[in-house]
Amino acid sequence: MPRDDRSTDDRRLLRSTARLDVPRDARRTFMLRPTYDADAFGRLSERIARFLGTGRFLVYMTATILFWVAWNIFAPQDLRFDEYPFIFLTLALSLQASYAAPLILLAQNRQEARDRVQYERDRDVDARSRADMEFLAREMASLRMAVGEVATRDFLRSELRSLLADLDTREDDRV
Repeated sequence: MPRDDRSTDDRRLLRSTARLDVPRDARRTFMLRPTYDADAFGRLSERIARFLGTGRFLVYMTATILFWVAWNIFAPQDLRFDEYPFIFLTLALSLQASYAAPLILLAQNRQEARDRVQYERDRDVDARSRADMEFLAREMASLRMAVGEVATRDFLRSELRSLLADLDTREDDRV
C-alpha cells in the first residue's frame, strides 16, 4: 500500500473540496442539538388537520363539550371542576384552536407545494403532448402531399387506355 505523504490538513482540505455537492461535515459541538424530521412533523400535522375537518371530530367535540357542561352543572358540588362561566372550558377550546390553526396552515402549505409540483408535471406533459401533436400534424401533411404525388389506380388505368388507344391507331395506320 503506498504511503500518503500529505499532511492531515491537506487531506481534510481535499476531502472537503473534492465534491461541491456534498455538504461539509458539521462542526462538532459539546452540546447535542435537538433534531427533528420536518417531513414527519408535516405528515403528522396533515393527519391532524384531516381529522379536524371530519364529522367525527365535530361529533367528538360536541359530545365532550356537552358532557363537560352537564357534569359541571348536574354533578355534586364537590365533584365539579369548572363552574358556570366555564372558564376552564373556554381556555381548553382556545388552546385547541391556537394549535389547530397553525397545523391546518402547515398542512395547506404542504398541499400547495404538492399541487405546485403536480402543476409543473402537468405543464411538462402538456408541452410534450402539444409537441407530439404538432409533429403528427406535420407528418400527416407530408403524407397527404406524398399521396397526392403517388399515381392512383384510376390514373394508371386511364394512362394505359390512352396508350392502348395510341397503339391501336398506329396499328390501323400501318395497315
